[in-house]
Amino acid sequence: MQQKVSWSTKVAIVSAGLLTFIGILVETSMNVTFPNLMKEFQVDLATIQWVTTGYLLLVTLVMSTTSYLIKCFAARKLFLTATLMCLIGTLTCASAPNFIVLMVGRLLEAVATGLSTPTLFHIIMSKVPANKMGTYTGFATMITSFAPALGPTYGGIVNNYTSWRWIFMGVLPLIVLIMITGWLTIDVKSQATPQKFDWLGLLSLAPTLVAFVISFDQAGAHGFLSWEFGLFLVITLFCAGLFGWHLKVGQNQLLNFKILQNPIIANRAINFFILQFINIGISFVIPIFSEQVLGTNSMVAGLILLPGSLLGAVMSPIAGNLYDHLGAFVPLLLSNCAIIIGSLLFTLWTHQLNLLLIVFFYCFMRGGFNLGYGNTMSDASQYVEVMTKPDVNSLFNTLQQYAGSLGTGILSAIISTKQLTAAHTHFAQATAQGSQFDFGLLVVLGAVALATTLISQHYRKQQSLN
Repeated sequence: MQQKVSWSTKVAIVSAGLLTFIGILVETSMNVTFPNLMKEFQVDLATIQWVTTGYLLLVTLVMSTTSYLIKCFAARKLFLTATLMCLIGTLTCASAPNFIVLMVGRLLEAVATGLSTPTLFHIIMSKVPANKMGTYTGFATMITSFAPALGPTYGGIVNNYTSWRWIFMGVLPLIVLIMITGWLTIDVKSQATPQKFDWLGLLSLAPTLVAFVISFDQAGAHGFLSWEFGLFLVITLFCAGLFGWHLKVGQNQLLNFKILQNPIIANRAINFFILQFINIGISFVIPIFSEQVLGTNSMVAGLILLPGSLLGAVMSPIAGNLYDHLGAFVPLLLSNCAIIIGSLLFTLWTHQLNLLLIVFFYCFMRGGFNLGYGNTMSDASQYVEVMTKPDVNSLFNTLQQYAGSLGTGILSAIISTKQLTAAHTHFAQATAQGSQFDFGLLVVLGAVALATTLISQHYRKQQSLN
């Protein structure tokens, strides 16, 4: 592999990164528009959150196929398909007359992000030498991290002064530019492997993931003790059983779960999942809390996330550099501790929160996330052969997106169930109580993530001794 990274490769990485950037930008921009969308389309929070949850869910399913797609199709074809879907989806959203059409556009955009994100990391893993992997992964993470940094602010300002539709129209010129630069510079070939696509795996995995998210949607609408919640949990378990049976007997596998037999990769996968659950979940809860409890407008709700998100974006290349020089343990340990501290502060101070405290606490969360996010997958990829790296890429990105979908669904359901009692208590108070429960859940998940880092270090020392 080349020791120097060519300008063509650098532009290709930026192009793929910017396409992912647009997907995340629009996703996080929409969070601050939920109160407006609820009024315009006459739907409740449990329904409107599907603008994010449904998007992330389809991204998950598309990413689950990319291990096969990356091996069988050239990166340029995947990238051009992604940009075309993004263009059509964005135009559909911008002109949506109702909630259904808006969801159709969001799902088209989801296909684009589901293809672009694994393509980005595939280019890096194929073209960047191992001694620069952390730096370039950090750089790619920085590009995509600017999206959640700018997204809520961009969405809040646009929604406050014009219309939420301009969130979509504003990115159209950038999509066209990205399509041109990517077409000229992306040149990673396919592996031309003769394997067949695992349709049975997809048809058993998809209903499992969808039913599990819908179960929490039903909990948000009817409560966690409702029969609707229980029914979809049963459906989830049944579909999961079918998928598990297929993993044992199927010849072709949609996702290579065998790589998780390595305990270090397995623990990195859990950490990666939790990081994204917390990241997307907290970026959903804070704007809702800001608008419904503190009474701010959408612009302010977006602006309070900006400092922490910018800090996280700046931390990404620093985190990658730390990984290249010190290994995974130090940046991941700092990442887990920062997330626990931030979540704990939110939990203890929920009912005293003001805009300044939210900005301060969120800085801990975003700094911690970006210290660990890129390094987690980079480190896991070092424990597999070159031919298996696309499997790590696909599996980790699938876990990442589903974590975001599940994070939004679960945290939204908790707030919604509290709001169901708003007839007996103040609506803002119910939202605050649900938010506090959400923050407490993130503390627990942060502790689990910390445990995976410590366990991985134990296995690493054992391997060194052997």
